[in-house]
Amino acid sequence: MAHDLIPPGVRSRLKSLRLTSRRAVGAQGIGAHTSRSRGTGLEFAQYRAYEQGDEPRQIDWKLYARSDKFFVREAERESPLALWILIDASASMAQADGARPGWSRLDAAKALAACLAELAIAQGDRFGLIALHADGLRMVAPGSGPRHRDRLLIELHALSASGGFPDPARLAPLWERIGAQDLVVMLGDFFDEAGVALVERLAAARRETLAVQLLTVEERDFPFEGGHRFRDPETDAELLGDGTALRADFIQRFADARAALQARFDAAGIRHATYVLDEEVDAPLRQLFGRRLA
Repeated sequence: MAHDLIPPGVRSRLKSLRLTSRRAVGAQGIGAHTSRSRGTGLEFAQYRAYEQGDEPRQIDWKLYARSDKFFVREAERESPLALWILIDASASMAQADGARPGWSRLDAAKALAACLAELAIAQGDRFGLIALHADGLRMVAPGSGPRHRDRLLIELHALSASGGFPDPARLAPLWERIGAQDLVVMLGDFFDEAGVALVERLAAARRETLAVQLLTVEERDFPFEGGHRFRDPETDAELLGDGTALRADFIQRFADARAALQARFDAAGIRHATYVLDEEVDAPLRQLFGRRLA
């Protein structure tokens, strides 16, 4: 259960990514100074005895060959982050494509959240989870290490999508917990104005905020032909129409809406990426945290 959200190929590619924050260490960006925290950073600091739950790749195998004991290399790492993973768990996140009904937006969000947790573990950083429901927030406070990762994965597996986006009054605990130096990554479809307004407000409050928009293949390509009944999963509003006749207008309107959303993100200083359900799940993370941006 602990690792099945991340395909093996994706897990391998995660090793080339690194969480970065522009604000964690001030205007100069990450790496402007090092903390005295111990983790898996770049500058070697000390050895310690292996403990259950440590990553095997941290073991110094040359030292093991000499001493016949397991030791883990620790390092002084660059300024540690507190990563908050926000997931929109409203009903529209349950949407999947007809060709792959078992892979919804929410499934993709869970896999992305698991990937982000692995990146944080690799750097020795803390990570937490906030799921946004119509009835409030479901929260896992930031922690670190494999055991905390397993706790987060249990929460992810139990998470389901229903209802609408929470109203602003129910978001109060979020503002109490997310600190000024924390890194926030929100995963959602951003079709609800309240979700867009939330990340804009976080950015305006000087929280380093990133957004990943999750889209279905059908939204991108609109492959429908003949008569169809289209239903909004949150409002139950329905539209009857001919897919072929609607395609060109829908694709243009959808492209315009995406461009407008991206312009809002850019204006707010929010780094952003888009994920479509037929892509490799780490694709947006490579856009945000690949070497080009690190």
